[in-house]
Amino acid sequence: MSVGTELWLVRHGETEWSLSGAHTSRTDIPLTDHGRKRAEELRDYLKGTRFDAIFESPMQRARETCAIAGFGDRAVVEKGLMEWDYGVYEGKTTKEIQADIPGWSVWKNEIVGGETVEHVGERADGVIARALAAAPQGGKVALFAHAHILRILAARWIGLAATGGSLLALGTGSVSVMGWERETRVISSWNRGFE
Repeated sequence: MSVGTELWLVRHGETEWSLSGAHTSRTDIPLTDHGRKRAEELRDYLKGTRFDAIFESPMQRARETCAIAGFGDRAVVEKGLMEWDYGVYEGKTTKEIQADIPGWSVWKNEIVGGETVEHVGERADGVIARALAAAPQGGKVALFAHAHILRILAARWIGLAATGGSLLALGTGSVSVMGWERETRVISSWNRGFE
């Protein structure tokens, strides 16, 4: 069951679109200068932490964060860590979408041309299973990825529906740890930032 294995969720550093609030999934954009600085702070924070496995999203912003943080040479690309496919809402902010669809929320409305939140939850479950298999005797597994997939993964870790991720805010360049209290999965620390 891999009781004792910790999942360290690392959100990529800032990009132009994360700064503006635009939904960013399949658009492959780099970090800003501030995002790279945050990744350097991650390197200092994670220095000396021994990970049994390191997984990264295939997207440039996650891979760049992982590399600057000092783990790029050990990281394995994990397609399950790709961000939620926002379909026609890619590149748009919630405010822009709500101008056409009042009250719209990524968590509650249909994602036209993209993924359902339930499908993203299924992907998160697969990532959790692979991460636990990578450290079957306990240990630490780092996951470098994106806000919504990591929020959904955290919700699934503690037994919530994928929509439970809506309750968990996650800043750029942050670290969160999924752990255990005895045999129960818990959030050990959340949204550790470096401001």
